[in-house]
Amino acid sequence: MAALKILMFSTFYPPYSFGGDAIGTQRMARALAARGHRVTVVHDQDAYLTLGGKPGAPGPDDGVRTIGLKAHSGLVSTLLTQQTGRPFVHHARIAGIVAEGHDITWYNNISLVGGPGLLKMGSGLRLFEAHEHWLVCPTHVLWRYGRELCDARNCLPCVLSYKRPPQIWRYTGALDRALDGMDLVVAKSEFSRRKHAEFGLRQPMEVLPYFLPDLDHRKVAPHAGHPRPYFLFVGRLERIKGLQDIFPAFDQYPDADLLICGDGDYAAELKALAASNPRIRFLGRKTPDELDSYYRGALGLIVPSVCYETFGIILIESFRLGTPVIARRIGPFPEIVETAGGGALFSSQQDLIAAMHRLQHDPSERERQSRAARQAFEDHWREDRVIAAYGATLARAAARSDNRKLQQALEAGAFEAP
Repeated sequence: MAALKILMFSTFYPPYSFGGDAIGTQRMARALAARGHRVTVVHDQDAYLTLGGKPGAPGPDDGVRTIGLKAHSGLVSTLLTQQTGRPFVHHARIAGIVAEGHDITWYNNISLVGGPGLLKMGSGLRLFEAHEHWLVCPTHVLWRYGRELCDARNCLPCVLSYKRPPQIWRYTGALDRALDGMDLVVAKSEFSRRKHAEFGLRQPMEVLPYFLPDLDHRKVAPHAGHPRPYFLFVGRLERIKGLQDIFPAFDQYPDADLLICGDGDYAAELKALAASNPRIRFLGRKTPDELDSYYRGALGLIVPSVCYETFGIILIESFRLGTPVIARRIGPFPEIVETAGGGALFSSQQDLIAAMHRLQHDPSERERQSRAARQAFEDHWREDRVIAAYGATLARAAARSDNRKLQQALEAGAFEAP
């Protein structure tokens, strides 16, 4: 079977990246390259460096061609893209890449790599994947004034409260018209699809979740460096992740510790809040292998985010290792936890403490949740299953756009496991 040419755009891409959207894009690019496709990822180094990022070492050769856009003045380039909604400085470079011709053009987080103007540049089947709520929210997270869930649009004062310049193009219909040219728009959860529609997105969305490569979870040893039972938090240390809300529960629950893997802008404040409790430990960033061992040894993963996420990759990272999840009853977490049957939801401190007590002091219940979590990962979020679902969905989109060649390639198994 002939290899497909696939062009991906993403503002951030490892090692020039901050969060889960870039990791999700990288996993997809690598999975497609492993299936023999010619994958090119265009990302914006300027945006990452302008926002204070410090790139790590590049990873091993994974078969993905990456092109990092960098201008003489990265700040000017980033600001012009943010304000004009198009790849102002890098337009010619992007046009040259697009002119190579591709079977699929795949737009991810494009906020600072090109904005809505980028959606008009591409060939073949065109797919937009909504890793965040950028399509309907200038701050991407539906977290109004930096302090509360957003339930109605009041964008201008909210953007100013974030100290960001407003984007005039958002009031011109440019993004809506550009999305009309997409063959497929993807949401990461049913919740996110509903939220996009609630905030005015009129284009239909298909739901396709994140995935992880499978591993033999039985061969991952539990972390041996911590002597007491523990619950785990994994993620960026930001106010919207809600970690500060669960510290009082651990003041009342002496039976287990809380280990925190991650770093971020809110780290100093969190450490100050937790300073009086020696059972709350901040471990900093960990490698993927180290994280797997912490997941494996935890009584459960606690996910206390207070904002509307689009999915929550850390939930399925935990499920892959057979570790139950205790997540706040918000956003997409209920559908993920209830689909898995491998965890609990909480709305109050009392709910959280009760869920922790069940996992720690009812071994049969924890074992049941552990088995359910692992089975749900295999059924719903394992790489081969999700990639196959993408292939089927893209084949239907190709049929709608009368792209018979791509439709036939996808129906013949172009996205099947190598």
